[in-house]
Amino acid sequence: MDGDDTKSLIRDPWSDLRRHTPARIALGRAGPALPTQAVLEFGLAHARARDAVHQALDLEALEASLRADGYAPLRARSAAPDRVAYLTRPDLGRRLDEASAQALRTAAAPCEIAVVLADGLSAIAVQQHALPLLAALRAQAPQRWSAIPAVLAVQSRVALGDAIGAALRAHLVVVMIGERPGLSSPDSLGLYVTHAPRIGMSDAERNCISNVRPQGLGYAEAARKLDWLAGAALARGLTGVGLKDESDALPFSRVNGLRATENATSQQHNSNEAAPD
Repeated sequence: MDGDDTKSLIRDPWSDLRRHTPARIALGRAGPALPTQAVLEFGLAHARARDAVHQALDLEALEASLRADGYAPLRARSAAPDRVAYLTRPDLGRRLDEASAQALRTAAAPCEIAVVLADGLSAIAVQQHALPLLAALRAQAPQRWSAIPAVLAVQSRVALGDAIGAALRAHLVVVMIGERPGLSSPDSLGLYVTHAPRIGMSDAERNCISNVRPQGLGYAEAARKLDWLAGAALARGLTGVGLKDESDALPFSRVNGLRATENATSQQHNSNEAAPD
C-alpha cells in the first residue's frame, strides 16, 4: 500500500449538500465503515454535548456582565439540590426553592416583563448568547427591555419561570434557557414566553422560540420575533396556542395602507375611463 487512505474512501453522492447544513449527511464510507475522520468528529460532538449538560453556569461572570450593562440581577434556584438530582428528578427543577421565593417576593416592585436566565440542559448556551440577545432586544425596543428584572436561575427547567414570574408579580415572563444539546448544537438557547405566570401552567400556555445562536436563529432575528410576541401577549392578554407568531406578516396598519392605495388607484383608473374626450 502507498499509505494514501483517501484512495479507499467512497464518496457519497450527497456530498455537495453538506455545505448547506451541519447535519451529519454524506459522510462517505471506507469499505463497510465510516471514514476515520467522521468517527472522530462524532466522538468529539458527543463529548461536547455531554460537557454542556454537566457544565455549571458561571454566575459571578454573568452577573458582573449584567451589572455592567445596567441590570440589577437577582438569583434563584430550583428545589434540586445538585446536578444529579436535577437530571434524575425533573420535577424538582420546576419547583422554586422556598428561600428563593421569599427573596424574590420582596426584591422588586410588580413589573410588566421579567427575564429569567436559566442554565437548563446547556449552561454554555446562556453564558454565550443571553447577553447578546438582551442587547439586541434593547436595540429593537428600548422602552420595553431596558429596565426589566433579570433573574439568574440554576438547576432550572422551563416551568421554574412560572414560579419566578409569579413571585415577581410580572405580567409576562421570558425564560432564556439552555436547550437539550444536539450533536451539532451544544449551545442552543430556547426562549419561552408566558403571560400571567403562575405555578401549575402547562406548555400549551406558552410560546417558544428555539435554536437561538449565530449558527441558528441570529440575535437580531430572535429579538425581533421575541419583541413581537411580548407586545402581542401583553396587548391580547394571552400566550400559548391562542397566540401565533405573526411577526413575519405585514403589520395590520401597513396592510390597510396598501389596500387604501390600491382602492384609490382603482377609483382613479375608473374615473379616467369614464371621462369624456
